[in-house]
Amino acid sequence: MAFKVAERGAIAPFIVMDVMRAATEREQAGGDVIHLEVGQPSGQAPSKVLEAARHAIDTQPLGYTLALGTESLRERISQHYRIAYGAMVQPSSICITTGSSGAFLLAFLAAFAPGDRVAVAAPGYPAYRNILKALGVDCVPVPVGASSRWQLTAEVLEGVPGRLDGVVVASPSNPTGSMLDAAEIARLVAWCEPRGVRLVSDEIYHGISFGAKAATAAGRAPHTIVVNSFSKYYAMTGWRLGWMVVPSDLLRAVECLQQNLFISPPTLSQLAAEAVFDCGDELEARVARYALNRDVLLNELPAAGFDRLAPSDGAFYLYADVAALTNDSQGFCRRMLAEIGVATTPGVDFDPFEGDRTLRLSFAGSTESMVEAARRLKAWRK
Repeated sequence: MAFKVAERGAIAPFIVMDVMRAATEREQAGGDVIHLEVGQPSGQAPSKVLEAARHAIDTQPLGYTLALGTESLRERISQHYRIAYGAMVQPSSICITTGSSGAFLLAFLAAFAPGDRVAVAAPGYPAYRNILKALGVDCVPVPVGASSRWQLTAEVLEGVPGRLDGVVVASPSNPTGSMLDAAEIARLVAWCEPRGVRLVSDEIYHGISFGAKAATAAGRAPHTIVVNSFSKYYAMTGWRLGWMVVPSDLLRAVECLQQNLFISPPTLSQLAAEAVFDCGDELEARVARYALNRDVLLNELPAAGFDRLAPSDGAFYLYADVAALTNDSQGFCRRMLAEIGVATTPGVDFDPFEGDRTLRLSFAGSTESMVEAARRLKAWRK
């Protein structure tokens, strides 16, 4: 008897994780790998976070918390918005989540119904497309490029045919590192609100920028969802903790979804994360390293033929147009890993239109690894 397999699971893989597996297999076989594929900070979480975690293990029962998260962490995040942005975000509107991944699932479930149409940028984070598809929501990838600095802007949205029910933007973005300034965010909000289009603002790379600071969409409109994470700037990737600023009309729905899907976010991670807001010097030292790594690659990659790069205003990525080198980014990345041990992510993960001629490089690792990666790439391309 044939058993049914639900169609919602027939989504594309998150290719960067496949690359990570191939890189791990190379390492297990005795080969060396320079990891430019995965977007995660290297090293441990900040020292005060580790201390807080040890203290919690020794003194706390670590049972379930409230579904929306601990009151104390929600208050710290509210305080963060006041201090960092001058934005008034009430603790009661904050939901702590199991990473930003959990936040996107909750947000999309609460805000969109099957058959709704939600616009995302191409190139953009692939999980937006794949989660929406799994939920039966019609994802509308919108090609973006240099003319809009690789962002969905109000002007770009004007050219999208058909009805839209939602828009997902990311600033700084993955994979390009491009950013929306405060004025452009205001124009997006002004475009979405009167049309009944739910804006979802992905701000998980806030704190990592190389010029102007990132602007938040929080507090700008009553119906905008804001997602953030402790993974990137705060260097707590494996702790699986994020948060969302939830509009009042969605708050109870998000709470009920959280109760049923996750019960509550990870307790130990929540207790430890409160300390991260007191780690400013340590976190800024990491950003300074990312800036140095970015400079190394920007200076060295053109000599290896990677000379068409999106503006990396923030995050820790360079997105390269490699059309002059290949029209098969997956094969190109596989050869790069096999022949010189440099792992990168093919652009097909991010862009269903032009991704076969692009790739992403993460510079979240050590400066020494960036120097060595550049050396190998230049020798490989000679």
